Amino acid sequence: MGPAAPRVTIATGEVYRERPVSIQSLPVNRGSAATRLARVAFLGDLNGAPGRRILTATIDRLRDEYRPDLVIANAENLRNGSGLTPDLYKAIRNLGIDGVTLGDHVYRDRRIVPLLEDPAEPISRPANLSRHAPGKRWFRLPLPAEAGGGEFLVLSVLGRVGMSLPANDPFETVDLALEKNPGVAGSLVDLHMEATAEKAAVAFHLDGRVSMAVGTHTHVPTADARVLRGGTAFQTDVGMCGPFDSIIGRDPEPVLRHMRTSVHTPYGMGEGDERLCGTVVEFRAGTGRASRITPFQYAE
Repeated sequence: MGPAAPRVTIATGEVYRERPVSIQSLPVNRGSAATRLARVAFLGDLNGAPGRRILTATIDRLRDEYRPDLVIANAENLRNGSGLTPDLYKAIRNLGIDGVTLGDHVYRDRRIVPLLEDPAEPISRPANLSRHAPGKRWFRLPLPAEAGGGEFLVLSVLGRVGMSLPANDPFETVDLALEKNPGVAGSLVDLHMEATAEKAAVAFHLDGRVSMAVGTHTHVPTADARVLRGGTAFQTDVGMCGPFDSIIGRDPEPVLRHMRTSVHTPYGMGEGDERLCGTVVEFRAGTGRASRITPFQYAE
């Protein structure tokens, strides 16, 4: 067990426009120090047009500040808050997103299915849907030689607490994914879940076997980023990329009308105070052990 994490003070009420806090709880393994640590950035739910705007405006700042080897994003809300289209997928890939995970809105636009089934495209459906569900369960991306080389495994799993889309056991599913992908240099599991306890439970189940187990779906960044004892970086939710002047991405007025009257009201996208939320994890390629997790928020 490594030394305890240093006490940090999380800024509140403002976006991290300076270098954000770092949370480190495990020493870096310098044993095979010919290569540097690998760095992977993960972006929370990209939410509609505001999410696309803030991604376009700030991804270069993210790359300049952290120099990630890979940038992965959950893009299940990119189509006006629900689903993903092939054109939007291509647009964020052209902006520099290396791989895409999805959640319970995976099939809101069925035109995405051919991309999900294409083995050459770095996008996958939640791995714990039925085996009859279309699309890949995971994908792998190459890491550069200077970061240790090898392949980086990416997948998402849905929660079974408070989620509307039926899903299989996420614990068993990730165990199977790791069994089917031996020898990867590192791995990311997107915990697309409603319940905080379920996210933590899966992360602890995976501790020491994946590089990062990070949460999405609630659109609210949590202040619990840490490296678990076995070397897995964990954060309950990395937040959304979209408008914070909203109710988790939606225009407040119709949400309030629905909550106060019980009358169904279509929810439009919110706008204003757009932020790019996510986290960067540093790990040793090969062992996959993380040494640092750094949450970030960028605003224009």
